[in-house]
Amino acid sequence: MEFDKARDIFGMYVFDRRAMKERLPQHIFNDLLASIEGGQKLDSALADMVASAMKEWALSKGATHWTHWFHPRTELTAEKHMSFMSKDETGMPIESFKGKELIQSEPDASSLPSGGIRSTFEARGYSAWDPSSPAFIMMSKKGGTLCIPSVFISYDGTPLDLKTPLLKAVDAVETRAMRILKLFGNRGLKWAHVTVGAEQEYFLIDNAVAKDRLDLRYCGRTILGCPPPKGQQMEDHYFGSIPSRVLAFMEDVERDLYRLGVVITTRHNEVAPCQFEFAPQFADANLACDQNQQIMDVMRKMAKRHDFALLLHEKPFAG
Repeated sequence: MEFDKARDIFGMYVFDRRAMKERLPQHIFNDLLASIEGGQKLDSALADMVASAMKEWALSKGATHWTHWFHPRTELTAEKHMSFMSKDETGMPIESFKGKELIQSEPDASSLPSGGIRSTFEARGYSAWDPSSPAFIMMSKKGGTLCIPSVFISYDGTPLDLKTPLLKAVDAVETRAMRILKLFGNRGLKWAHVTVGAEQEYFLIDNAVAKDRLDLRYCGRTILGCPPPKGQQMEDHYFGSIPSRVLAFMEDVERDLYRLGVVITTRHNEVAPCQFEFAPQFADANLACDQNQQIMDVMRKMAKRHDFALLLHEKPFAG
């Protein structure tokens, strides 16, 4: 059986700098890089050009919808899919995506993060494009969705997500790191970046076993029962030979993540029974957090295909 080389499929569903350079005029590409790296504002004309290029690229990959993809305070991601398709005045179908749609959207904020205690008309929320993290396509059986990483704020600017405080924290750390390094004599320093390599540990158990435990199904961990005879004392399991069924799951996850531009540098058995780990390559903190959400999303979908129950709790069998 032949497989595509990882290098050939890497980043094929990411609107990264390579795709930007192919699709955008050079001066537009340079202005967009200035916005990504320096935080400069995008004017409406530039946003329209970027949106048009992003739409054509997404359609060429099979995408049918777009969404502002953000991180509400649920430890999951949120998205509202909008179709590229509409009709013109003659009733003919057209595909459109405008700069103002790229920059800002207006999802309902009544349930995020307050759980629906506010009326919808009192709960305006805005999602705004984060150009420092590249857009990507999440494929499905019958198409795909262009996901645009975004922040999510209230009408008065109050953060309703986890990305906004992260971006503020990263900016504060980088600014003060520059000051400290210059105090130590590094006068020619141009920048300092915060990077993260988020190891993703997880547990895999058979669906046939998990479906008999309501606590595993609904809570992702055990609530009742005795702890296992051994927890993190399984020296024979740690770094041991990976079971063939688990390895097949890992390989399928890695292939999908390569297409999303995520490099998994390490995979291995962890120390507890049924525990395993992926370790991605270090990336800028903001991008690393987005990629970690992508990793968990791909793992959840792939576990179902392999008839596994995926547990992401740190110690799911503590009882």
